Amino acid sequence: MHKPSPIHLASKKLRLADFEKEHDVGGKKKYETQLAELQLTMLRVQQAYHYQKRRALIVFEGWDAAGKGGAIKRLSEKLDPRGLTVHPVGPPTPEEQGRHYLYRFWTKLPSPGKLVLFDRSWYGRVLVERVQGFAKKEDWQRAYDEINEFERQLIDDGVRVVKFFLHISKKEQLKRFTDRLRDPYKRWKVTEDDIVNHERWKDYRDAIEDMFDRTSTKLAPWHVIAANSKQFARLRVLELATKTLGEDVDLSVPVLKPGIAVAARERLGIDIDRV
Repeated sequence: MHKPSPIHLASKKLRLADFEKEHDVGGKKKYETQLAELQLTMLRVQQAYHYQKRRALIVFEGWDAAGKGGAIKRLSEKLDPRGLTVHPVGPPTPEEQGRHYLYRFWTKLPSPGKLVLFDRSWYGRVLVERVQGFAKKEDWQRAYDEINEFERQLIDDGVRVVKFFLHISKKEQLKRFTDRLRDPYKRWKVTEDDIVNHERWKDYRDAIEDMFDRTSTKLAPWHVIAANSKQFARLRVLELATKTLGEDVDLSVPVLKPGIAVAARERLGIDIDRV
């Protein structure tokens, strides 16, 4: 009989103030070299998951304008789109509101050989729904255990779960809002909700740190990314994603299926061993 994995909280306390340091990646050329290397490794990880029929989901949370979209783009742009799905998560539909809040995420989980990315996630229950009062106190308080159990079930079933939170300072967020609003092609990204959320920074900070304390588990720890530098954040996300997803996974070149080499030589005139 299968015994569920125990849920143990991570021992280290995560505090946002520890992730506001500015990071220098060493210039554009070094950044682009590291980015290309990490993206190639990420592609190899994806190929391994495809051939070995593994499953993984990557969760992105963070402040408004923290660079989640840019990090997701760099992580995914060199991957095979057939093996990857990105789910941008917004408010639940009227149909979804009439069901348990985790329902809409159960329907989007990865199938064998696939990677799934969530741009925001089920953690909305203990963040925006808590701060804005969309969920009752007893509901969002209960959600911590529900989320831990949800993720434990996925991990026990073989799904690799990676969780990122992109953190920027309040000052940096205001700067990015300013830059977006002054750019006619980017000002659409700033919503009234973004302005309200910026004004309630302390409330969100408290909710975020409570989320870390209650849901950063040994099975699925939170990785907080210092994102005041966009380039550093993108490299750090790729570094941690390839490391975590590649752990205990055979990343060697897959063996050609028996008979393919013979058929290629006899029917197509291709000798695969000849360079």
